[in-house]
Amino acid sequence: MTSALRPPIYDLPGSGLPTQAHVKVTPGAVVCLEADYYGEITIGSRTVIHPKARIIAEAGPIIIGEGNLIEEQAQIINRLPERVWRPQNPAPVMVIVNNNVFEVDSYCQASKVGDNNILEAKSHIGPGVELTRGYVMGSLCSLVCPQIVPEANFGERSRKKPASYGFSLVFVPRQNG
Repeated sequence: MTSALRPPIYDLPGSGLPTQAHVKVTPGAVVCLEADYYGEITIGSRTVIHPKARIIAEAGPIIIGEGNLIEEQAQIINRLPERVWRPQNPAPVMVIVNNNVFEVDSYCQASKVGDNNILEAKSHIGPGVELTRGYVMGSLCSLVCPQIVPEANFGERSRKKPASYGFSLVFVPRQNG
């Protein structure tokens, strides 16, 4: 990659990658430096990123909206297709909208993740998949064929949850004094 293809970069201390990251964090987000970051990443307010999560924007930027929870060892990757060595022009943008949960060791390469989706532990979403809203991907389930998943569908092994299932992040401000 040449510097002409990327915005100014800086290294994130403690990251396991040979990092070149340009991470924009909005106020109110909780982001651990112990996670791995690569590429151009924007993180919205009230989003929490746990240690050992991996967010890799190799093919193009990743935009993460508000109120998302990204747990340990979860991987969110915007990767170049196999046998492609240069980013496309324009670069494909991976968008994760609001109030999604990426549980422990989940893997997501979806082109878009809408609102209120849950990727349970060890679930796998491949490239070219678009999750709309209210989808619960069951533990150990895989969705790898490119498709648009309709609203409030359930992975084959997932527990039945109502379509309006969501989660709340409660932030308790630190009291000074």
